[in-house]
Amino acid sequence: MSWGNVAFIAGAAAVTIPLQGCYPPLDPAVPGGRAGYRSIEHAERGVPQSYALQAGDVVSIMVLDEPELSQDEVAVDNAGHLDLPLLGKIDAAGSSASEFADNIERAYGERFLRDPHVAIALKKSAQSTITVEGQVNWPGVYPYRAGDTLLTALARARSPTDVAKLDHVLVFRMSEGTRLGGRFDLQAIRAGRMPDLALAPGDVVVVGHSALRGTYKDILQTAPLVGVLRPL
Repeated sequence: MSWGNVAFIAGAAAVTIPLQGCYPPLDPAVPGGRAGYRSIEHAERGVPQSYALQAGDVVSIMVLDEPELSQDEVAVDNAGHLDLPLLGKIDAAGSSASEFADNIERAYGERFLRDPHVAIALKKSAQSTITVEGQVNWPGVYPYRAGDTLLTALARARSPTDVAKLDHVLVFRMSEGTRLGGRFDLQAIRAGRMPDLALAPGDVVVVGHSALRGTYKDILQTAPLVGVLRPL
């Protein structure tokens, strides 16, 4: 199992939300032992296993022994397509680089080439962001970088404040049209008792309590266990 792929997630607008008031402290149940592992496995199933291409990404395409079909840099257009020699426009958005390479191999193999081999590399990712707000020293919207985790995002926000509730960190993400969310214990991560969160473009991290009172309450009702991913 890849610990880095565990995430507690839900969609939310990528804007900084002013901190307002406090919320009554809660005493959530934290699963341990086998229950903890089951929770982590459950959360992991909701996370993409590799980066999905999107509009604005720039890739290189190498077709073995076919230099006229290879391209050093080509951008995914706003509709999510790549324009390829002989094939024309091919859907790219939503596929990983390896999945898209397989699709190109099939397309060339069916019509033009015998046993083609295609390699695709991401040269430049479209500008994506993550939002960190609540009880951090520098709340704001930050560029997403491949490999970002909850700890690296909080480090870029200059760490939680002295009054932050470290066992009430929320991460929101939109996944395949479904709003997902969960609660995370930063102290457990720092101590190595729980894995760090792998973040994705568009994630919103909320430290402590914020103006998202209604959403916060809904998440705690539907996903009371740390490590459990639930639709909102």
